[in-house]
Amino acid sequence: MKLSYLANARIPTEKAHGVQIMKMCEAFSDAEVQVELIIPRRFNLIQDNPFSFYGVRKNFKIRRLPCLDLVKFGKLGFCIQSVTFAVSSFFYVIFKKSDIIYSRDELPLYFLSFLKNKKLFWETHIAKESFVVKKLFKKNASVVSITKGLKNFYIEKYNPNLEKIFVAPDAVDLKDFDIKIEKDKLRRDLELPKNKKIILYSGHLYDWKGAQTLADSSKFFKNDELLVFLGGSDKDIENFKNKNKDKKNILILGRVLHSQVSFYLKSADVLVLPNSAKREISKFYTSPMKLFEYMASGVPIVASKLPSIEEILTDGVNAVLVEPDNDIKLFEGVKILLQDNIFKEKISKKAFSDIKKYTWKKRVENILRFVNI
Repeated sequence: MKLSYLANARIPTEKAHGVQIMKMCEAFSDAEVQVELIIPRRFNLIQDNPFSFYGVRKNFKIRRLPCLDLVKFGKLGFCIQSVTFAVSSFFYVIFKKSDIIYSRDELPLYFLSFLKNKKLFWETHIAKESFVVKKLFKKNASVVSITKGLKNFYIEKYNPNLEKIFVAPDAVDLKDFDIKIEKDKLRRDLELPKNKKIILYSGHLYDWKGAQTLADSSKFFKNDELLVFLGGSDKDIENFKNKNKDKKNILILGRVLHSQVSFYLKSADVLVLPNSAKREISKFYTSPMKLFEYMASGVPIVASKLPSIEEILTDGVNAVLVEPDNDIKLFEGVKILLQDNIFKEKISKKAFSDIKKYTWKKRVENILRFVNI
């Protein structure tokens, strides 16, 4: 089977979608699918080789197509870039013998939907209402949704053929967490304090991610407890540091290579996923990769009690779930784990057991079964 994966993305990128795209291509290739990742030729400050940047084996091809890279000019510039990449993709793909055309971007698939005998699969990560999406459903394209909430959104809006929409949450690569290093040594290597309880957040610093709620809870923690923040774009990191510069018990590390994230996660005592309830994407539609990385780390999790999170986590079983956007409740959830080692071990073991259902390998196997229906 030959698969063309269209991704209108700057690769490599500091954003999480880059990891997801590269890991999916690697997993498809491991399943004996011939994969070509097709991306735009864009200006990129990150000059690393994509395979080494993401720690992915070079078992698939990457093809860069021309586009008008005007993203820096805002929304209009992004629209022009997206359309020109979609046009380039159309003319490139029509001459290829692809069994499957797979993409997270609806516009290239819409252009290709006018061709006969092309099997199109759109992987959707956010709720979208548009002429293009409506036409994709009318043309009976197949849809891979990352959450049940997102699937329900499209059923309500477009009344699609239910056999054409499939739920596949995000995933993790378990080998990234096969680390045989004691926590004390991990902390020495990462220059983290050995004598403090570390409560760690990994990910972007957008408002709906809830990192500020965790930062606001710092006033409740003792001096031997440290909140560590990992990740974010350069601008968001600078703003986050300025906003929280007077708070105690906070260490803002910024962005690290994805290959290093697992070491930081395993060095922590508690991992926090404080998503906000103020945005629909957070409440119903997101399937955060860090959730699956947290589960794979073997470190106990405190997360917001939201429908999107409850598709994977269960309070008191494999995590502690707390009221979102509430710094006191978040603090209390963390303290439960810091004070009860037996409970802490129980839920972290259960989360690690559950994560075996959510690997990139399993995800690709499930999607390929859906492809072949």
